Amino acid sequence: MPLVIPVFIPHEGCPHRCVFCNQRRISGRAGGPVRAGDVARIVVTWLERAGERAGDDVQVAFYGGSFTALAPARQAELLGAVSPFLASGRVGSLRLSTRPDAVDHGRIALLKQYRVTLVELGVQSMDDTVLARAGRGHDSRAVHCAVRLLRRASLRVGLQLLPGLPGESRRSLMRTVAQVIALRPDIVRIYPALVLEGSALARMYRQGQYRPLTLAGAVARVAWMKRRLDGAGIRVVRMGLQAGPDLEQGLVAGPWHPAFGELVASRLMLRRTRRLLARVPAGKRAVLSIASRDQSLFRGQRSANIRRLAALGLADRFMLRLDPGQPRFTVRCLGLGGAES
Repeated sequence: MPLVIPVFIPHEGCPHRCVFCNQRRISGRAGGPVRAGDVARIVVTWLERAGERAGDDVQVAFYGGSFTALAPARQAELLGAVSPFLASGRVGSLRLSTRPDAVDHGRIALLKQYRVTLVELGVQSMDDTVLARAGRGHDSRAVHCAVRLLRRASLRVGLQLLPGLPGESRRSLMRTVAQVIALRPDIVRIYPALVLEGSALARMYRQGQYRPLTLAGAVARVAWMKRRLDGAGIRVVRMGLQAGPDLEQGLVAGPWHPAFGELVASRLMLRRTRRLLARVPAGKRAVLSIASRDQSLFRGQRSANIRRLAALGLADRFMLRLDPGQPRFTVRCLGLGGAES
């Protein structure tokens, strides 16, 4: 994975505030707009920490706001600040985030001029009712159009999803995932909706108009989403927001956990383990193999997975082996009674 150098431009270019949004809480950044000099200093600071890492192993990413909804001169200012690092080879690629309805041929041409390689779209949902209630200001057709234009320009595409928004049902989430799979993005990020101080969602929550997902419910939904996306060959690069003091202090309610992605990975590992052990005859023991680094994921938070296996009568049906060379997040059955198969 490349070193990602983050540059935050919270709320810049956004035509309005979505009900879930308080990007200053998420990013931890306050104060005035980021200028070109600020961008250069951020990149230099990260490169100094990175030591020998350079070229394709380093990427600059603009987060927050709606980048392509900025005035062209402002886009050129920010992107131009990265150009010398791309030219020198110290940075290998550049990516940014934007709204689906702020993508057209002219904007794409500007991105290509400054060597942007990946555009992430804040999709949130593919259910038009959910999008309207979230105050997004666009519908699902805008997503299809934006992805088509970016693909034609040979740009890589990322999609960001927010399960748990007002009006979402399990059925609408299923439709969202099905449409995302059909769009074939290069990467997906999944951020369960949180209630942040200063957002419209916080007001709705306090007035009893919105109930966020529980942590267990969010883990279950995101695990299902990741399983479907993995099965379609679509890479999920992040699940849950990055931990930070500003986010934690501004959190009103919702399914936040500092290791949310690990909770999802642990749930998926339990599912794979159960499926393998269900095939083991009573009185027999299977030899299961996991990556050495996955011991905590296999056991689950506070050994929750082990307790669940015990409750199902499966805890005595396996012996565990650790393999330093095995791919992470996988569980393999090597055979019965210790014999390799």
